[in-house]
Amino acid sequence: MIKNITVTIDEDLFKKAKKIAIDKNTTLTAMIRKFLLEVVEREILKKDTIIKELKNLFETSDIRVGSTTWKREELYER
Repeated sequence: MIKNITVTIDEDLFKKAKKIAIDKNTTLTAMIRKFLLEVVEREILKKDTIIKELKNLFETSDIRVGSTTWKREELYER
């Protein structure tokens, strides 16, 4: 499903962006769609990279957590 959005921008920015779109034989809509897709893809890649790094860290780390020496109720007493 395709959704429509309304964007309010400065007239000068609109004219410059429109000229760039014409020079690239595309539309402002296509340029905005491509930009948003690239932003989303970068964020997904960033999150995937962080998850991979954390998994690698957990798998290669020698650190071990000891047994619990406190009770849940004790945490609330502080």
